[in-house]
Amino acid sequence: MMSTALTHAAATQQVAENGRISIEPNHKRIRVFFGGQPVADTTRSVYLFEKGHLPVYYIPRDDVNFDFLAPVDATTTCPWKGKARYWDLVVGDRRAEQSVWGYDEKLADSLDLSAYVAFYWHRMDAWYEEDQQVFVHARDPYVRVDVLPSSRHVEVFVGDTLVADTVRPRLLFETSLPVRYYVPRIDVRSEFFTASDTRTSCPYKGTASYLSFTGTDGTDPVEDAAWFYPFTTAEASGIDDHVSFYPDRVRIVVDGTPVEN
Repeated sequence: MMSTALTHAAATQQVAENGRISIEPNHKRIRVFFGGQPVADTTRSVYLFEKGHLPVYYIPRDDVNFDFLAPVDATTTCPWKGKARYWDLVVGDRRAEQSVWGYDEKLADSLDLSAYVAFYWHRMDAWYEEDQQVFVHARDPYVRVDVLPSSRHVEVFVGDTLVADTVRPRLLFETSLPVRYYVPRIDVRSEFFTASDTRTSCPYKGTASYLSFTGTDGTDPVEDAAWFYPFTTAEASGIDDHVSFYPDRVRIVVDGTPVEN
């Protein structure tokens, strides 16, 4: 039997003749904010998938406030989508140069994207799916995050120092990524760690804070050896108050077997 995901994709996506791009309807409300203004607000966006790239929201031009867009002469050419034109986004005294693009004409073996424009994610102030803010990039509808309670025995070492030991981890499974082992904070030896200034964001899990190993008499310090999410997205609920470790910076042993880097 064919995968449900493959069946869904085959039924809902329009695929270009060149085989490099496809689009799929996105039924979530998408809002884009810049300079305190909603510069786009739509329930009719599409995901654009391109091989080797993250998905991008393409938004109907009718759902974009063109009062804030100033056309510029710059163009670029993509062999799979065609010739793109650009707009600056201008709200009050703020300007995001060449932050919006669109394809006015269809490339012979591509898809007709002339009804849409796209925005450079990081040049905007905020993105929302419905009323939930989304960070980093558009969420891929084919990426899944599962957090499962487990009774596996997880031990974490820095050098020969045992820094975490639990039989009640949470295992996080994320499409195409290695399993991540999250240890309850109470099972981490906090005396070996100090808070780091590093922060990273994930569209599927939230904003992570980091911990650095302070070192012992026989072991050097390790910067940003571990991370945790003070607040998670709904998809990643269950790893709150849990810590995970980089397998290339520490040694993780699960049920007696070392985890590969």
